[in-house]
Amino acid sequence: MKVLIYSDVHGNLPAFEKMIKKEKACEKYICLGDLVNYGPWSNECVELAISLPNSTLIMGNHEEAFINGFYPGTNPLVQDFFKMTYPSFQKKEIISSFVTQTKLDTFICTHTINDNYIFPETQVFLDNNYIIGHSHHQFKYSNNNFTLFNSGSVGQNRKFINEINYLVYDADLKSVAMKSLIYDIDLVLNKMRQLSFPDYCLNYYKNKMRR
Repeated sequence: MKVLIYSDVHGNLPAFEKMIKKEKACEKYICLGDLVNYGPWSNECVELAISLPNSTLIMGNHEEAFINGFYPGTNPLVQDFFKMTYPSFQKKEIISSFVTQTKLDTFICTHTINDNYIFPETQVFLDNNYIIGHSHHQFKYSNNNFTLFNSGSVGQNRKFINEINYLVYDADLKSVAMKSLIYDIDLVLNKMRQLSFPDYCLNYYKNKMRR
């Protein structure tokens, strides 16, 4: 059995759909959180995630913000995205049922550890095997005889904005494969323009490097 593990879709339906189509052989799905905010399809991304068979949905910090009705951070860019995406969101009851973590063989799957952004260069003393998201960077890290995988971001890669990152776990081989795909970011930008997202938000996507 193969398990598709993904994180940080952030309202990016074209990227989400492309990943699902590519990995249609997977029989189980684990979302590590942050389906919502930033991109213009938060409702649709939640709907697609819950439609997948054998799916476990983990709560990220952006689901928490949508449940609470405010984003607690001070970053003005994120505040602008929240102001655009939250008012039309209709799936609060669904995301309120998301769990904080799940177990996959020897791995704890959760959005992140102790609410921290964990990057490739971050020094973390591991007390277990983990699979996380949150920082939008895909990598593998090991110490103390444990391993951490960060799945990266489906919808908002911090290095190459048009790259989708995710993991596929082979339950028979007990192996984790780090995967990537390229998608058309202009689909996202065009929809944001239709919905009159502010230039500050558009420029965030436009000015990122592309692969």
